[in-house]
Amino acid sequence: MVRMFVRHQVAEYDQWRKVYDSFDAERAPMGVKGDAVFQGVDDGNDVTVWHDFDTIEEARGFAQWPRLKEAMDEVGVTSAPDIWSGTKPSAPSALRNAAARGP
Repeated sequence: MVRMFVRHQVAEYDQWRKVYDSFDAERAPMGVKGDAVFQGVDDGNDVTVWHDFDTIEEARGFAQWPRLKEAMDEVGVTSAPDIWSGTKPSAPSALRNAAARGP
């Protein structure tokens, strides 16, 4: 699993959120398996979103999808997005070995 994080400023969170939620049907065919939205503590228009994908290729394809840029323009994104991706590492080998040995 690959998790893509996107952070940007929006003009008005409530308006942005309505469009984000309505865009759900378009995200799924692009490989999005899950998502979540977070607002900044001091600035509710500072938004971070994560999306889960099976592969980095799907994540990159989603980030380059022309419809995504259109939607961001329509909804009032006011800053360039900061986008990064990561994967959850497996447990360190010492932990795996200890788990295999049991108590």
